Amino acid sequence: MFRITSVITLIVLSWQTVAQPEPRELIEKAMDHWRGLTSYTEMTLIIHRPKWERSMSMQSWTQGAEQSLVRVTAPVKDAGNGTLLKDKNMWTYAPKINRVIKIPSSMMNQSWMGSDLSNNDISKSTDIIDQYDHTLLETKEVEGHTVYVIQSIPHEDAAVVWGKEIHSIRDDYVMLEEQFWDQDGVLVKTFSASDIKEFDGRSVAAIMRMQEVDKPGQWTEMRVDDTHFDIDLPANLFTLSSLRNPRR
Repeated sequence: MFRITSVITLIVLSWQTVAQPEPRELIEKAMDHWRGLTSYTEMTLIIHRPKWERSMSMQSWTQGAEQSLVRVTAPVKDAGNGTLLKDKNMWTYAPKINRVIKIPSSMMNQSWMGSDLSNNDISKSTDIIDQYDHTLLETKEVEGHTVYVIQSIPHEDAAVVWGKEIHSIRDDYVMLEEQFWDQDGVLVKTFSASDIKEFDGRSVAAIMRMQEVDKPGQWTEMRVDDTHFDIDLPANLFTLSSLRNPRR
């Protein structure tokens, strides 16, 4: 009887082990889901403060994990401002001064275009996949989907500012929330998704909000108006020349 019970227990434990997804793989697939092989997105960036609010219309293109281009199209006073990410390097372009500026690593945590997003947030680096240890903390059901809550703690030699990050990922690889905790275990900011819609055949968060915990009246939202995946892009799109002189 003891041997039969032990065998049954081992079978159940083995099934549970197989059934549980790999946390690292979930994060990698969530990043790939958002970008696709290539992508083109039209979106609105809203910067909200207690006494004012401003918005900008933008276009963005991505190719793989290492290349992206974001360009402001409106309002007129901001149109033409752009950001290029290529092979872990970032540049910005300001048409008013007609100058391309390379962003040094020391400035990657500074604000992007005056928003609550940092240059690092925009780069969406995949370093977290290999430079962190990932643990599945919780599995829960939310609106008919299984949601996996994953804790990611950086390796001791990782060049990062966070003590840990916590991700909530749906079973269709939509990233519902990212939490950023400092080295003292204090939650600093959250990047949360809402209004999940289908764009070009895949589920995408139409609204994403970055908010610092100690500034409840201050936040930045990215609102997706349209997006397309796995499309053909010009070979010279992700270049400094294209950043400075957009080709129609």
